[in-house]
Amino acid sequence: MNEQIRISSRISNAPFILNVDCDMHSNDSKAIRDALCFFLDEDNGREIGYVQYPQTFGNLTKNEIYGSFRVVMKLELAGFDGNGGPCYIGTGCVHRRESLCGMKYSKELGVEWKAMKYDRKIIEKASSIEGNCKALASCTYEENTPWGKEMGVKYGCIVEDILTGICIQSRGWRSVYLTPQREAFLGMVPTTLLDTLVQHKRWAEGDFQIFLSKLCPFVYGCQNMPLKLQFSYCIYLLWAPNCFATLYYVFVPSFCLLKGISLFPKISSSWGIPYLYVIVVHRVHSLVEFVWLGGTVRGWLNEQRMWMFKRTTSYFFAAIDNILQLCGFSKSAFIITGKVADDDLNRRYEQESMEFGTSSPMFTALATLALFNLFGLVVVGTNKAINDDARIKVFDIFGFQILLCCVLVFVNLPIYQGMFFRKDSGKIPASVTLRSIAFALMASTLAMY
Repeated sequence: MNEQIRISSRISNAPFILNVDCDMHSNDSKAIRDALCFFLDEDNGREIGYVQYPQTFGNLTKNEIYGSFRVVMKLELAGFDGNGGPCYIGTGCVHRRESLCGMKYSKELGVEWKAMKYDRKIIEKASSIEGNCKALASCTYEENTPWGKEMGVKYGCIVEDILTGICIQSRGWRSVYLTPQREAFLGMVPTTLLDTLVQHKRWAEGDFQIFLSKLCPFVYGCQNMPLKLQFSYCIYLLWAPNCFATLYYVFVPSFCLLKGISLFPKISSSWGIPYLYVIVVHRVHSLVEFVWLGGTVRGWLNEQRMWMFKRTTSYFFAAIDNILQLCGFSKSAFIITGKVADDDLNRRYEQESMEFGTSSPMFTALATLALFNLFGLVVVGTNKAINDDARIKVFDIFGFQILLCCVLVFVNLPIYQGMFFRKDSGKIPASVTLRSIAFALMASTLAMY
């Protein structure tokens, strides 16, 4: 992209640049014109560094089997806009050339449209322009230059888009979030679970890397970015460490249930009311919000499932990788998300059948946690709920933990189907199933004895 910025400056030097991913296409011929309306505003147009469109997709299933960015794009980034401007998400964005090339915002900056001539005469020969452009695109051109550091898209981070947006806003530029009724650009989402988890692992790793660096919004952007905008970035920059809270609720309550340790108030106690209130109100609010934004009830269930899957695998591995990088044991690597699939995989995706198919540590972690909660529910149900005369007393004491265990088993139903009931090539491999059973049995045995 930096090469294209330099080459376009040599050919046209247009004041605005459109950036889209290679798998996206235009869905609205008026998108560019709408974005230019902000840049050309006589009062505030000069301070706008980029106009960001939502990232939307054309290959989503009806119920969005692997989740979507529905809430992020339609709600959270609109909140960003109210707090000082949305983050740059790497696609569907119209940039002002000066802001992308490292220039700081100044009230004196502006585009002299009257001085621009659209019937420019080509002074140089085409061969000369071509030779100059090849030099600008060479691998050695950026050596000992500010490109990738102070100019253009930033290097050294696997989420270069977020980092570039932070740097632009830290130089005093504002950004605008434009959400037209018709989607401006349409892209493609991953069609397998592993590709989705790997994609989010990369994002979470890069976001946390920014938070721990000198380019953190609270450090680098403290002078020109509003405090509320700096806090807004924490939603994404702290994805990785937030995994530990989710892992606690996925593992510890079931572990203590097997051990006979109560973690929550009794169901009959008045102290249990706040827990019930938080559980019910938060889930109802989340469901209403999702449906209000155009989703379905089943799509919301898939979103909750993917929320847990990402936090127990993608974000966890991202946090571990960041810790290893800080200790000097590893380096971050950019993994390209696969978007090409065969006919059988596409058919299963359209049928909203979750795709596993390959062996991965992420699948082992998911299957182990799913089996551990299932074992906990089975053990408690057989040993305490059926054989124990005081079943009501047991439910009163462990009611919240049993409820949480039931919810986790329900959320993990596609995992159980992939391990034990499916026969197609998209099932969980036998090697992953055997490892997960062994790990879950070891954890259950440790909890009981």
